[in-house]
This record gives sequence, structure tokens and C-alpha cells, in this order.
Amino acid sequence: MSADDAGPAPIPFTLDGRALDARPGETILSAAARHGIAIPHLCAADGLAPAGNCRACVVAIDGERTLAPACCRTPAAGMQVQLETERVRKAQRLVLELLAAETAGAVQKPDSELTHWQQALGVTSTRFAARMQPPADASHPAIRVALDACIQCTRCLRACRDVQVNDVIGLAARGHDTRIVFDLDDPLAASSCVACGECVQACPTGALLPAREAVSVAERVVPSVCPYCGVGCQLDYHVAGQRILRVSGRDGPANHGRLCVKGRFG
Repeated sequence: MSADDAGPAPIPFTLDGRALDARPGETILSAAARHGIAIPHLCAADGLAPAGNCRACVVAIDGERTLAPACCRTPAAGMQVQLETERVRKAQRLVLELLAAETAGAVQKPDSELTHWQQALGVTSTRFAARMQPPADASHPAIRVALDACIQCTRCLRACRDVQVNDVIGLAARGHDTRIVFDLDDPLAASSCVACGECVQACPTGALLPAREAVSVAERVVPSVCPYCGVGCQLDYHVAGQRILRVSGRDGPANHGRLCVKGRFG
């Protein structure tokens, strides 16, 4: 194989003095994860375009004045990145405090990513006042909307708009009053939602959840294939005892983690 056939060369950089490499176009966050290094993150998720709006993943880069979001920055050759410094950890803890105030302590699912990173960084309380919480929306038979757990990460928005191309979910208002809405601020059941549930799978806190058995803890995950049509979407059944609690999409050649209303809620 010639050098031209080998593909683009990896990009060497360091993270806390450890030599790593990034693939072309790979972010600091993704490269670190591939090497087994966990950087706090909430708005970033596999399959979604980076947004950089939660700032939980900030890192220090030698020679740069401000902290940089690891989910948006791609390493340059020789870049020296710092994660385990007091400045970086203090900034990350502050972000988690602010997000905790957004939710007023509401946790809608047991595996909330916000709770996970709060525990990992030792954030047990918040100094900031809680916002006025939007009312819950139980109008939909398959999806429960509990925006008291919403951190405006926009993962649901990007999943709806960019992955499923339904464009039902948006952001309304500004500043302290910003909130997730469906179409023109309609109840979910009255909106143009097709109930694919991609937003439910994307949500890190449980602000969007399956309406049935929403907060139950699964005992095991059983991989399977959706039986509803011949596409062959791969999925995971989350099971407790002999009962299926909920379904999530698995990365298969036909669906790459996506499901329709039949596969997820049927």
C-alpha cells in the first residue's frame, strides 16, 4: 500500500501531558473518549452536530486565553490540552451548578447525564435561584414532556431537525424564559410530531421520556431486531423481570440508532 492509499495521517496532541492522536475532523472530546478519557459533556452526543452551548466540556489549550469547548474544537498538531486543572474544573462545576438551577433539582430518569456529571465533579448543590418551570405536558399517549428537567441542550431539537428531518421541535423566548416548544408552542399531541421518539433517545435528563414506565430502572438490555417491517432496524429492549420497559435504537446498518413510532413504542 502506498502512502497515498493509507489515508490522512492522525494528528498528534497531548491531553494533560498524555500523547494522543486525533483522526482528521475529530474533536478533542471524541478523540479523548476514543482513548478512554472522559470529559464532562451534556449537549454533545454521537450522531448529532456539535452545538457547544452547555460548556460543560471546556478545556484549557496552551497559548489561548479563554477555555475552549472540547466538543467543537479539533486538535492541531502539537496542541497541548489541559483538563485536570483547577481553572478548568472550577468552570465545569460552575456550569453544572447553573444547569442544576435550571432544573430546580428535578431528575426525570434514573440515568440522567446531568446527575452523573454532578456526582463525578462533586456538585451537590447550587447557589443560584431556580427558574419558573414550564408546566408538564401529558397530552401524548407515547411521550411525556416534563420540561422542569430541561437544560436547553438542544439535543432533542437537533435529533428532530437534523437526524429525522421532522423539524417539530424549536426554541421559544429568550434568556431566562427560553424553553423547548413543539411547532407553534402546541401541546405535543396537537403538534405535527410523528412520535418517532428520536428526541426521547437524545434527551440527557429525562425532560422527554416514554409515557409508560418512564422512570423504571431496567435490569438488563436485550439486543434485537424490530419485527414490524422488513427494514431490519436494530434495537435494544430495556427489560425488568419479564416486562419490556422501553426500547432504544441500536447502531445497525439499516437504522444507525434511529427508530420509527412502531419500533420504539409499538
